[in-house]
Amino acid sequence: MKKIIQVAGIMLVLALFIGACLPTASVQQEPQGQQVQNTPTLDTQSQINTAVAQTIEAQGQIATAVALTTEAQYTVTPTATPFTIPTLTPFVVITPTTKPSGGGVATAKPTYACNIIRLRPTAYQEFNRGQDFDIRMTVVNTGTQSWYQGFDLKYTGGTVMSSVTQVELPAMSPGDRYEVVLDAAAPTEYGDHTMTWTVEGRLCFGYVTITVK
Repeated sequence: MKKIIQVAGIMLVLALFIGACLPTASVQQEPQGQQVQNTPTLDTQSQINTAVAQTIEAQGQIATAVALTTEAQYTVTPTATPFTIPTLTPFVVITPTTKPSGGGVATAKPTYACNIIRLRPTAYQEFNRGQDFDIRMTVVNTGTQSWYQGFDLKYTGGTVMSSVTQVELPAMSPGDRYEVVLDAAAPTEYGDHTMTWTVEGRLCFGYVTITVK
């Protein structure tokens, strides 16, 4: 729109400038030869008048366009229809009040197994160097199979505190117990000392630990 107005203004100024520069037609009668020479001047003036008329017409068109543009600018802009974001419906997770009862699977007992219990002396019991004492332990058959006579209780490691390092166990049925009593003596070295035992086949282990002061 600004470019159209600028072009129309330039055309109007140019037309007025050309009209001011051209000589006006003489009112006095000239000789016949001079009237012939003035004819082009009248034609030029006619062209100027035409240009001015076209300029005025263009200005009218510009004014109309400006009015239409102004009217369009004042047209009410439609507003967006408001919308509402739906809210989520809360839900409740129901937790069970009772625990499901399931039948446990019983663990099968091994055929041959044992425990060594009631170990004496108790852990870190104090003795003097070379002091005599008894090593006591009870072997329990916890398997499902009876033992035949000949299973051995053997020394497996640690400080040797007894001259007996192997004991033959009697025949034992499941659940039977057999107590072993060994003569022992405290080492001559100070500190803690441990002697470890196992039933043949590494079925179970036991140990005693003493402190020499």
